[in-house]
Amino acid sequence: MNTPILQMRGITKTFPGVKALQDVTLDVNRGEVHAICGENGAGKSTLMKVLSGVYPHNSFDGEILFENEPCNFSSISDSEKRGIVIIHQELALSPYLSIAENIYLGNEQATNGWVDWRKTNLEAAKLLARVGLDENPVTPVQHISVGKQQLVEIAKALSKEVKLLILDEPTAALNDEDSGHLLDLILHLKGQGVTSIIISHKLNEIRRVADAVTIIRDGKTIETLRLDEGQITQERIIRGMVGRDLESLYPDRQPNIGEEVLRIEDWSVRHPQDHSRMVVNNANLHVRKGEVVGLAGLMGAGRTELAMSVFGRTYGTATSGKVYKYGEEINTATVSDAIRHGIAYATEDRKHYGLNLIEDIKRNISLASLRKLAKRGFVDKNQETVVANGYRTSMNIKAPSVAAVTGKLSGGNQQKVVLSKWMFSDPDVLILDEPTRGIDVGAKYEIYTIIAKLAAEGKAVIVISSELPELLGICDRIYTLAAGHITGEVPIADATQETLMHYMTKEKE
Repeated sequence: MNTPILQMRGITKTFPGVKALQDVTLDVNRGEVHAICGENGAGKSTLMKVLSGVYPHNSFDGEILFENEPCNFSSISDSEKRGIVIIHQELALSPYLSIAENIYLGNEQATNGWVDWRKTNLEAAKLLARVGLDENPVTPVQHISVGKQQLVEIAKALSKEVKLLILDEPTAALNDEDSGHLLDLILHLKGQGVTSIIISHKLNEIRRVADAVTIIRDGKTIETLRLDEGQITQERIIRGMVGRDLESLYPDRQPNIGEEVLRIEDWSVRHPQDHSRMVVNNANLHVRKGEVVGLAGLMGAGRTELAMSVFGRTYGTATSGKVYKYGEEINTATVSDAIRHGIAYATEDRKHYGLNLIEDIKRNISLASLRKLAKRGFVDKNQETVVANGYRTSMNIKAPSVAAVTGKLSGGNQQKVVLSKWMFSDPDVLILDEPTRGIDVGAKYEIYTIIAKLAAEGKAVIVISSELPELLGICDRIYTLAAGHITGEVPIADATQETLMHYMTKEKE
C-alpha cells in the first residue's frame, strides 16, 4: 500500500474579509501524480502557497507533515531545503540570463568562493538532457519558447533534489505538442520516484497523468478520487468542482443569423521585425449579424496576428487589404478608429494587454468608453460606479465590490471584467482571442453563455481558440489557418476535429 509523503490537516487561511481555505485536508502518496481541481478562486493556488512557504507557517491554521515530520516553513527556501519545489503559473525566469544561470540562480556552482562556469554549464546540460530539452545551456532564456521555458523551470527544480514537485497550471500557455511533452515528462519523473502535484483546468490532461484527484470548492475539500478505484471521470470531477452536473459543456443556442456585418478582404501582414516574413497572407473572411465564427489554427498559424492587425494595426508592418462594415469600407488604422467603427478585441493576454491589474474593476470596465461617461469634460464617477455594478451583477463577477483591485481576482473573473469592458463599448463586432484560456470548466460555461447572449443580441462574434471542441461547441462557422493562409471555411454541420485538423495542417495550394 502506498504511504503518504505529504499530509495537510485542517488548513485554514484567511485574508481580510475572505476565508480562502477552510479546514482543508490533503494526502499525497509517495511516487504518485496527484491533481488538484477546482473552479477559479476555489483556493487551489493558495493551498500550494501555504505548503511551499509563500505564506509562512504563522499566517494560517492547521498542520503540515512531510515524510511524517511536522513542517513550519517560513519561506520558499525552507520548503526547498526539504525537497518541495513549486513552479508557479507565471514563470519566474530572468529573460536576460542564460538557461544555466537561471537553473542555478541562488544555488550557484562555486569553487573557492567563485562561480565555476564550466561546472555550471556541464551540470545544466545534464539536467536539460534529463527533461528532454536539446538547447545550449548558454542560450538566453528570452530566445526559447514558453514550452521550453517550462522545461527549464523543471530542470531548475531537479537541481534542488526535488522530492515533491508542484506545478500550477503548467500547460496553460502551451500548445498541444508542448503540453504532451510536459505531461510525458511528469510521468517519466514519476518513474524516477518524484512525486508531483499538478493544478490544472484541463480535465483530459488530468485523466491522462493523475493517480488521484482532490477537488476543492469554495475553500473546502470536497473529495479525493482515485484512478485505481475507477473514480476519475470527467463527469465526476465537474460535479465536484461546480456542485452540480453540467448536462452539456456548452449552452443550447438557436442561431438567428442576419446580414453581413464585417468583411476582411485580401488582408496581409508582415512580421514587425523580419519584414520579409509574411505572417498573414491574403486572408479573406466575413461574419454576419448574430453569428459566432471560429478561427482555428496551430501555433504560429497567424490567428492572433490577423485579429490584432485588424484591430488598430496593433501587430505587424506593411499591412494591406480592406475592411468593410455593412458593405462600406472603413479605416481601422488605429485602436480608436476600430473602436469608433464598433469593433472590439479581447486579447488572449489579459494580464498584459487586456487589463490594468493595479486598477479597480470599475476603472477597467469604463476604460475603453470614458467618452460615454463624460460630463462637462470629466468622468461622472457616480455613473461609472453604477455601470460597473451593473456588469458585476449581470456577469456574476465574484468580488466584494467594484472597488476591488482587478489583479487580485481569479482568472475567470478577470476575463469577465475584460468582456464587460468591451460590452460597455457596445460593439457591433467582438473578437475574442482565447476567451477561456486558464479558467475552470464552470467559468468556461459562463463565458460560453455570455457569447451566446451577445450573438442573440445581434452582435457578430469571432472566437479564436486552440481548443477544437470549444469551437465545435459554440460556433456556427469555422475558418482554419495554416502558415498565415486561410485554408478552409467549414460550416458547423460539416465540422469535426479531424476535418479541422486536416485544413489546419494543409499547405496553401
